[in-house]
Amino acid sequence: MDRVLLTLGIVVFFLLCLWGMWLGWRRKSRAQSVLVPPFPEIPAEPGEIRLESTGLYVSTTTAGNWQDRVVTRGAGLRSGAVWRLHPGGVAVERGGAPDFWIPREAVTGVRRDSRIAGKVMGTDALLIITWRAGETELDTGFRGDELDDYPLWIAQLLSPGSGGGAPGGGVGARPRHNTDHDIKGGAQ
Repeated sequence: MDRVLLTLGIVVFFLLCLWGMWLGWRRKSRAQSVLVPPFPEIPAEPGEIRLESTGLYVSTTTAGNWQDRVVTRGAGLRSGAVWRLHPGGVAVERGGAPDFWIPREAVTGVRRDSRIAGKVMGTDALLIITWRAGETELDTGFRGDELDDYPLWIAQLLSPGSGGGAPGGGVGARPRHNTDHDIKGGAQ
């Protein structure tokens, strides 16, 4: 009888922990829905595909706060993804989660990094696009299947006349932590 009560107590405690996490996620989502506008939808005719990569959509965070995950409107759901670069922006197509569009004119920076909410790597194996959604600056992280594609993404998104990148072609507003890669993807 004592074992049954102990087992029931552990199960109830575990369920209370899950319920508390769900409440916290929901509260954070409600608070962020006021601050973060809805992500743009992928246009019906986005144009030709200039670059495509498959991999894992890791998360979107507020720019500069790598652990402040944006959870509103499905942005907090980690999933397999295909990123497609079009003349007007980046189409983020996620399996089992809402797709969204990062307009090229909203891109303020792009870099390789080793961390974003939900993933910490030993190397700069994440591609992070810093962009503006309304008045909020965000970092969106992607772990590509082919890391060799990252320099192409960085060059395409920051190339002069592309409409993307920070003024002067520099890094976005977020200061970087120590990394072995500069904004063009090469060694410093």
